[in-house]
Amino acid sequence: MLRYGTARDLVLGLEVVLPDGRIWNGLRSLRKDNTGYDLKQLFIGAEGTLGIITAAVLKLFPRPQATATACIAVRDAAAAVELLAHLRARCGDTISAFEIISRSCLDLVFRHIPGTHEPFPQEFEWIVIAQLSDVLPLPLDSALTDALQDFGTGVLEYTVTIDSAQAEAWWKLRKGISDAQKAEGISIKHDVAVPVSRVADFIAQAGAALGRAYPGLRIVAFGHIGDGNIHYNVSEPDAARNTAFIERHEHDVNSIVYGVVAQLGGSISAEHGLGQLKREEITHYKSALELEMMRAIKRTLDPLGLMNPGKVV
Repeated sequence: MLRYGTARDLVLGLEVVLPDGRIWNGLRSLRKDNTGYDLKQLFIGAEGTLGIITAAVLKLFPRPQATATACIAVRDAAAAVELLAHLRARCGDTISAFEIISRSCLDLVFRHIPGTHEPFPQEFEWIVIAQLSDVLPLPLDSALTDALQDFGTGVLEYTVTIDSAQAEAWWKLRKGISDAQKAEGISIKHDVAVPVSRVADFIAQAGAALGRAYPGLRIVAFGHIGDGNIHYNVSEPDAARNTAFIERHEHDVNSIVYGVVAQLGGSISAEHGLGQLKREEITHYKSALELEMMRAIKRTLDPLGLMNPGKVV
């Protein structure tokens, strides 16, 4: 969720079994500790290549007592980015979620997920689901409505609710994307991140580059625009041709998408890690010095290569 940050932000301490069998007890609950290297961050996102995490101290937050949710049709991805900045200025830290969904996602969801339907009387190319929440039991729908009314022409239509059933119906559109896409077959999946201010640039540039190389592709773009993380999945809409297309062109499609990500100062793996599939790919997008530092850490903690061998580096 946008308000609470990533796993890295929420972990205060770890207990880790090291490759030689020793146990590092870093189960501290300190919010501030500048007594040296932040060792826990080595193990978060390392995919088990440096040790096995056996316990964690997590940062917790009070349960929200008030929530308001909006389904918003926006002009394009650029308007969504501008809207996020506007809501942050108007609503501050009460923004707990901000998700963008493209028309191709919605079409798949409506086709394959029962009980879903268009959120507005007419179709729009992009929608955003935004949510405010607060521990104070005060109504948030007025603040959200006022902020949307003041935004300008980038918002085409919107509905705000404090009704949990209505909000869940909108969230079903977002949650159903993965299952809906699976029903149509495999795709070339990308879990990328760029600076929030460059999300619209990524969507536009990657789409244009893929369109020039392979006209007619289906691009399923959605995700956590609030932290710059976009899921960007590519497939041939003709199911009979899709498998052959992916087998033949997956590497080239990846190169196009990751090339745009790199130009915008982004990451080719935002949430799901490198694993084995992206282990060689990352060598094109991290500097030689970065890779050598990572390998040096691996050699120091796991000189025999026992932990999850062949992954990450």
